[in-house]
Amino acid sequence: MSNDTTASPTVPAGGLTPPENRFASWLSHVLSDLGKNGIFLALIAVVALFAILTDGILLRPQNISNLVVQNGYILVLAIGMVMIIIAGHIDLSVGSVAAFIGAVSGVLAVKMGVPWWLSIVLSLLIGALVGAWQGFWVAYVGIPAFIVTLAGMLIFRGLALVVLGNANIGSFPTEYRAIGNGFLSGVFGESDPDLFTLVVGAGAIVALIAQQLRTRSGRLKYDQQVEPVAWFYVKLALVALVIGWFTWALASYKGIPVTLIILAALVLIYGIVMSRTVFGRHIYAIGGNRHAAELSGIKTRRVDFWLFVNMGVLAALAGLIFTARLNLAGPKAGDGFELEAISAAFIGGAAVQGGVGTIGGAIIGGLIIGVLNNGMSIMGIGIEWQQAVKGLVLLLAVAFDVYNKRRSGH
Repeated sequence: MSNDTTASPTVPAGGLTPPENRFASWLSHVLSDLGKNGIFLALIAVVALFAILTDGILLRPQNISNLVVQNGYILVLAIGMVMIIIAGHIDLSVGSVAAFIGAVSGVLAVKMGVPWWLSIVLSLLIGALVGAWQGFWVAYVGIPAFIVTLAGMLIFRGLALVVLGNANIGSFPTEYRAIGNGFLSGVFGESDPDLFTLVVGAGAIVALIAQQLRTRSGRLKYDQQVEPVAWFYVKLALVALVIGWFTWALASYKGIPVTLIILAALVLIYGIVMSRTVFGRHIYAIGGNRHAAELSGIKTRRVDFWLFVNMGVLAALAGLIFTARLNLAGPKAGDGFELEAISAAFIGGAAVQGGVGTIGGAIIGGLIIGVLNNGMSIMGIGIEWQQAVKGLVLLLAVAFDVYNKRRSGH
């Protein structure tokens, strides 16, 4: 008997699977896979819609690059926020913390003349202390995160104004500004499009293909169900084409934004933390059922504490990126950041009750918000309607999550 390791419908004794059954199985796999990747399809649909409505302006290389640079700080916040939400908490203070850390870095780098790299390190450490302060009240005192971070939103907004003295601080060192608006290009010499960016993009495609093939091979080895081979290669080709197009757009403009490098590193690190470490599994367990997690021996208070420390560091990093991009630390920095980050997490598939969500989903949710902002701005739509549209998108995303849960419950 041949050992066919590819997952397939049960073959009737004495014959092959009828063609109509094979097609039904293939179609079932495809529809199931599309459902699991609905947020990615939503991003593609939003991009396609605004590409048409803006006569292709949205997809110009400069605009694609600006989309990453202008939304980098929100994507950084979304990574930390989705982890907080998965554990069943919320953080309303991240915008104020970002403003406070931006102000502190301005005082250090501009007024006190501290070396740019040291001002960044010290700012991140202060962000960790802010997170530890809030994590202590949530984890060890037992005050709900909503109340603690609401208080933090007021406290750190006030401290930001105190540090700034209600005035702007500007003209940061060139190296500092690079984390917000710098580009990496010309490593292999000047060329148009940039050769180094194309090589990095090609490497990303090769790494993706190798990882997907290894994952499929591992599932087959342990007799786990996998999608039909034809659909597997179709998906792989489509994703590779998207990465290739994105790489070409960046190479045709200024190269790889430094913000994108920071984001890629964070997505890789936190993706591994959430999917392959004990700490990540504990976060999901706590969000799924805190009482059961405690009974199973998980130190829920310690996990909560370190979650807020991590959020403080990421909020600080977002504040540095935003300040570097504007070359300015101002009193209005950070306004609305918390709402954008929370929206990105929920649009990306995080569950209101906790226990569900992914880093990749939060990033895609943040990109959807970024495309909405960018596309409506290009079309000349006023800020009042932009806010209304984003609010409607958030409501629909959460409603869809609630609908899915009810259907699963039935």
